[in-house]
Amino acid sequence: MSKMVREILAFILTTSGWILVSSTLPTDYWKVSSIDGTVITTATFWSNLWKTCVTDSTGVSNCKDFPSMLALDGYIQVCRGLMISSVCLGFFGSIFALIGMKCTKIGGLDQTKARVVCFAGLNFICTGVCSLAACSLYAHRITSEFFDPMFVAQKYELGAALFIGWAGSVLCILGGLIFCLSLSDGMNQRRAFINSGVSGMSSRVVSQSQTSHNRRTDYSNTPQHFDKNVYV
Repeated sequence: MSKMVREILAFILTTSGWILVSSTLPTDYWKVSSIDGTVITTATFWSNLWKTCVTDSTGVSNCKDFPSMLALDGYIQVCRGLMISSVCLGFFGSIFALIGMKCTKIGGLDQTKARVVCFAGLNFICTGVCSLAACSLYAHRITSEFFDPMFVAQKYELGAALFIGWAGSVLCILGGLIFCLSLSDGMNQRRAFINSGVSGMSSRVVSQSQTSHNRRTDYSNTPQHFDKNVYV
């Protein structure tokens, strides 16, 4: 697989992952109320990073935004920060990827473009790690409350947004790793060019030394003819 094809594949993976990660922020269902052990369900509670809602049996939903950021639980604030950081890093990573990809006409020399693409890959890896950490932290809070026998409040289950975030995180990390391989390919090409130059110079030196040696041999083997007046 050529370098250009790998970069295009990595760009598709990272862009798709970044879109999935970005779509989790406005998604409503980060957690949904559990109906385990409930005979009659009169309402469904669901929540995300920005609001909490309830849907009654008639299908009418009532939502309430979180009134104060400082009054929120710590894990929600951490998840907000990680998700926003993930979206910002993915945005800048996509710009650097477009500049450094081999199929584009901007970015300068191939070595410079390889470094830019590697930096874009690091951005996407950080994007995936931040999103993965946020979704995992939120899911850990849900599962710890669900399996806690001493927790008597409303229990929740994992929502669709968490699975979308996990999938986007994996795509971003895989694409970022492929982008980082571009720098290693560029370094290998540079080493091959340097080695070829060194071997070419050594072959030239050897050929020149052989030529000079042959000239000396020819001169020593040439018979010397003296004129009769040389002894006068």
